Formats: sequence, structure tokens, C-alpha cells
Amino acid sequence: MEKALEVVVGELLRQRGIKLAVAESCTGGLIGHRLTDVPGASDYYLGSVTAYAFEAKRRLLGVRAETLQTFGAVSRETALEMARGVRQAMVDETPSDAVIGLSVTGIAGPGGGTAEKPVGLVWIALSTPDGDWAWQFIWPFDRAGNKAASAQQALQLVAHYLTGMF
Repeated sequence: MEKALEVVVGELLRQRGIKLAVAESCTGGLIGHRLTDVPGASDYYLGSVTAYAFEAKRRLLGVRAETLQTFGAVSRETALEMARGVRQAMVDETPSDAVIGLSVTGIAGPGGGTAEKPVGLVWIALSTPDGDWAWQFIWPFDRAGNKAASAQQALQLVAHYLTGMF
């Protein structure tokens, strides 16, 4: 039987001595839930911030008001600031060069979409010691499916980073 992705990510993080901090918006804590379903996750999972509203993104993650006003909550720029913000927020005893920040922001649906930003649009970002990246996805599912696909893809991107696939 194939290992769940959260188990694989945990093993990779543990092997490399890296910790993960997560900023979630449209996934509403689903990534954190999956990570903490794995026994021993406290070895590599620092925690998460579920920042759904603009106010939470600004106050808890340091996303600039200008970024939110200019680009919106669902944008490359916001996703990157969320990933950087959660990475910095979780650094204390763990040095920043041993922490990855992961963020997800999107429109899960069924409402909230526009012609420019349709339902299912999601931005996922990573902030790492090696650089910052962001990816856009448009999922074709219902709300639960869009959240699940976003969480799965976010964990997959962490695994790709940890295995040197980008």
C-alpha cells in the first residue's frame, strides 16, 4: 500500500532536519489536519495560521494592505507574502534556514468567483532558504473537492522541493 503524502512529507522533513510552517486560507486548516494525523508530527511541523479574512492575513502573517488592495487575497503576491509571513512568524528556536513556509489562498466556491478569478482558482506558495515560489491552479470541483485538491497539491509541492525536483 502506498504511503499517504503527509507521511512521505513528514519523513522527508525529518530526514533533512527541516520544519514546516503553514498559512492556510481556502483550505481552512485541512493541511494542518492532515499533517497532525501523523504520529510524531511535532518533530517537523511547527504549526499553522488559518488566515481567512484580510485582517488575519495582515495581522498574523504580515501581508501588506497594499498587496491585498492591489492584487486581492487570491493572488501570487498574497500567497508569497503569506508563505514568507508564516515562515517568519514560526521562527524562534528553529533558525530560519531550517524552516519552510507553505501557503494556500483561493476561491473554494461555490460563490465568490469572477471572470478574472473563477471558483477553483488557487495560489500555493513556498518560502524556503533557497528561494520563494508560487503556482496557480484552477480546480474543477465542488468546495470540498477544491479544498482537498489544494491540500494535496500543497503537500506534493513540499515533497517536490524536499526531493530536489525544482
